[in-house]
Amino acid sequence: MPTQVLPSDRHMGFFSVESLSRLLALLLWKFWRLCGAAILILILVYWIYGGVLILVLLGVTVLGALYHYQDSLLYYPEQPESARVFVQTPSSVGLPYENVSLTTKDSVHICGYFIKQPPALLGHAPTVLYFHGNAGNIGHRLHNAQALYRHCRFNLLMLEYRGYGKSQGSPSEAGLYLDAQAGLEFLMGRRDIDRRKLVVFGRSLGGAVAIYLAASSAYADRIMALIVENTFTGIPKMAQLMFPGASAFPLLCFKNRFYSSREIRKVCCPALFLSGLADQLIPPRMMMELYQLCGSSVKHIQTFSGGTHNGTWTSFGYYDHINRFISYINSQNQTPPSPGSTPSRHAPSSSSPSSLPPSSSSSS
Repeated sequence: MPTQVLPSDRHMGFFSVESLSRLLALLLWKFWRLCGAAILILILVYWIYGGVLILVLLGVTVLGALYHYQDSLLYYPEQPESARVFVQTPSSVGLPYENVSLTTKDSVHICGYFIKQPPALLGHAPTVLYFHGNAGNIGHRLHNAQALYRHCRFNLLMLEYRGYGKSQGSPSEAGLYLDAQAGLEFLMGRRDIDRRKLVVFGRSLGGAVAIYLAASSAYADRIMALIVENTFTGIPKMAQLMFPGASAFPLLCFKNRFYSSREIRKVCCPALFLSGLADQLIPPRMMMELYQLCGSSVKHIQTFSGGTHNGTWTSFGYYDHINRFISYINSQNQTPPSPGSTPSRHAPSSSSPSSLPPSSSSSS
């Protein structure tokens, strides 16, 4: 017998389906609204922060490129174009020499020239470890070396930085410091020279390398004297002078720093500062600042009114001042004298080249 469906049952069944449908539709609508709001939020976040993210990534990319591009702004081993192919030898200017090949602590092979005095002077003469500037190679400094050899009677080790001349590798701040250490250790190991008379000399970028070496506690007692010429207090300071706005960059942005203004405070050996007042690249006031910050009790600054950045070594009296300074050290006095002045135990300082104290003097 067929079951009879009452109207109330039919109504209740339809109500259940309709209610479920409405509930499901309501849930779907609310879910869609929620998803729509979430999608809208995501779109807004991407629109706001996506642009910021792109700018951040772009900024990081630009800073990274500038960070690595700094080497090409500081090191010029290929100026002139033949500098990495042809290196003039000391014999071209009448100097006797040995080819030197060294291996640094990080296994980079570098080279240099060891220019020797005649046998009668070789074992008594001071020996200069020579660090050149940021361009060219050691062959471009041979006329300067010739004058130091003849007028000052120095032996010289002209060291070629990594990535320069025929030396291997690529230049970097840490690398140049390792090159300097290899050069000094080479001289410390020679028995044909007076190892108590090792003089570290640096011009421009080489001055920063020389200061670092002289400030190192591992080598400080092996260096008789430090001589620097037309060098800077630090690369960040130079960047501020050459590129307006560079002061806004944090220190981490500088790949090469060469903070000589910090290292010079650690120098305890006698120090001579040779400053060309006509230097158009490095402000002479940086040399004065280094002189004033130098930690040595035996220090002297000599200024040359017509001395340019690369030409101070041709100034009148240049080699006489070097000879006088070395002679003063050899005499074991406390401070280097100025021409015609009486040396004092403690040298006063001065900020003006026109009123230099006894420990400072100027040449025209």
